[in-house]
Formats: sequence, structure tokens, C-alpha cells
Amino acid sequence: MRDAIRRWTTAGGLIAMVACSGASSSNSTAGAPRVAIVFDLGGRGDHGFNDGAAAGAERAAAGGKATLEFTEGGSGNQRVDVLRGLARGGADLVIAVGFLSSGDATIAAREFPKVHFAVIDYALPTDAAGKTMVPPPNLAGLSFREEEGSYVVGALAGLTTRTHAVGFVGGMPVPTILRFESGYAAGVHKVCPSCTVIVKYAGTTPAGFRDPAAGRALALAEYAAGADIVFHAAGETGSGVFAAAKESGHYAVGVDVDQSAAAPGRVLTSMLKRIDVAVEGVIAQQRAGTFHGGVSSLGLAEQGVGYVYDAGNAALIPAAVHMTIETLRAAVAAGLIVAPAVR
Repeated sequence: MRDAIRRWTTAGGLIAMVACSGASSSNSTAGAPRVAIVFDLGGRGDHGFNDGAAAGAERAAAGGKATLEFTEGGSGNQRVDVLRGLARGGADLVIAVGFLSSGDATIAAREFPKVHFAVIDYALPTDAAGKTMVPPPNLAGLSFREEEGSYVVGALAGLTTRTHAVGFVGGMPVPTILRFESGYAAGVHKVCPSCTVIVKYAGTTPAGFRDPAAGRALALAEYAAGADIVFHAAGETGSGVFAAAKESGHYAVGVDVDQSAAAPGRVLTSMLKRIDVAVEGVIAQQRAGTFHGGVSSLGLAEQGVGYVYDAGNAALIPAAVHMTIETLRAAVAAGLIVAPAVR
């Protein structure tokens, strides 16, 4: 299994492929923590969630401040074995990207109490008996209030739709993605009570996050049903949504990072989820000796979520609409508006 996992190490900004079957790289800087990043489904190069984590890690390691190892975590039981292997191999901090690793990281952290772990997009896991697995003190669970950023892009969609119908494509209906959906729908209806929000999911298993063909089919169906803007929170599946936007001449909304390059001229905005900020922050804590476990969340107030508005999409968003969106964004950040996390 481990021979099938791609590995990279980074020191001082230089990246080199190393043998998958060997021990962890010793290419480290004296006094710098050894940090392992375990990617979520889709791996590096997804132009989204995983790439955001890599960017944050590389910023934190710049100038030899940390030594990085990038690893693909695989699926199912592979993930916990990968996490165990990294802890056993000398990592000081193991960062697992994606909620799917929450339970596996909890197990590994309990087994290796002297190693620090962090999960980006953490969700409280349950064991085989359905009992909540409380994270041990050496595990930091970093989550996001996705509903807040989604509320803002939902309001933007509601103010710019010409058909009074917009769409949402999710990877699978788990709590994290449901927060995207709920916030988005609430934002749409805040500014356009009569608007219809068409919701579809690519699947009920993690495979729903890596099915571009399904993303294209679902988005085309939503466009055919009247939507002229479709927001995706579906990982690799989202590339199919962008393909559908280009094919149909309608608009899409990206997720996690600025995804405007996926469909130039057809991406209204992207809901930013600052995975890079979370990763950079936890590595900085490790380096400073201030790492602390527990669960925390990042929203608009902490600049953990946001949306894209720049020279690339300003022509698609009228100035009056942008002013309204900024007012709503500030109200949510201040707690004056509570974006719903559930339907």
C-alpha cells in the first residue's frame, strides 16, 4: 500500500520526489519542525482544497522554518496506516486534510501521544458503536463556518441571477457540505425571496467528490431547469460543473480557492475557504512551541472564509451589488446576521 503513495519533501522551497517505500526524508533544517501533510481525496493539483493546504504549508516553511513531507492519504483503512507511518517515521506534526481523516487522526493521535496532529475541516467522529470520539490533547481540529462564506456568495447569486433560479451541486450530503448548501440557500433567499434554489448531490459516498462526469450532468440538469448560476462544493466533481457552465453559457461559483481559471469569464466568484491560513497557522504554532489541541472554527470574522472580488470578476458584479454584498458580509462577521448551518 505504501509503495502506491506519492511523497514529496520540501525544504527552503525546493521540492524533490523521494522513494515511497523508504523512511521519511531526513532533508531537514536544524531546529525546524518536521511536518507531514496528508492530502484529501483528489490529491495535490486539484486546484482547490488540497492545493490550498500545500500553499499554506509552503509559506510556513519558507526560509527553512520547517521541513515538509507531502503525502497522499489514500482511502478507507489506508489513511490511518499512513498517519501511523508518518508519526512512527519521525514527524513532529502530522496535518491531515479533509473531514474524512477526522476519525483516523483521532486513532493515530491516541496511539502516538508525543506527536502532534491536526485535521483541517475537522468533524467530530464516532466509533463503531456510534459514540463520539473526543479528540486527545495532541490533536487540533480546525473547522470552518462554511455557511458564512456561502451565505455571501448566495446573496451575490440571488442579486445577479436573471432567471430567479440558481443551483447547488454537492459531493455528498455530510455536515460540512450541508453547511455550504444551507448558507448558500439562505443568502439567496435573503435578497431574492422568490428565487428557487435547485440542489443536487453527486453521491452518498466519498466517490461523489471525484466524479467530474456526474458534476457536469448535474449542473447541466440544473441549468436546463432554469438555473443560470450553479455553486459547487464537490471537490474534483466541480470540474464538471465548470465544464457545464462553459458548455451552456451560464455561470458557476467556485469553492475553497479562486477557481476562475477553470472557466474563464464563466465563474461569477469563488467562496474562499482559507485552508492555507489554517495550515500556516498550525505550523507556526508548532514552530513556536505553542501548539494546542482542541476544536476551533474559522469564519468571516477570522478571515477564515470569504469570496473573490477582484479585477478578474468585477465586470460581472455591478458596483451596487458589490456594496450590498459587503454590507451583508460585515453584518455576518459582526454576528448581526446568523447564517444557518443546517437546512
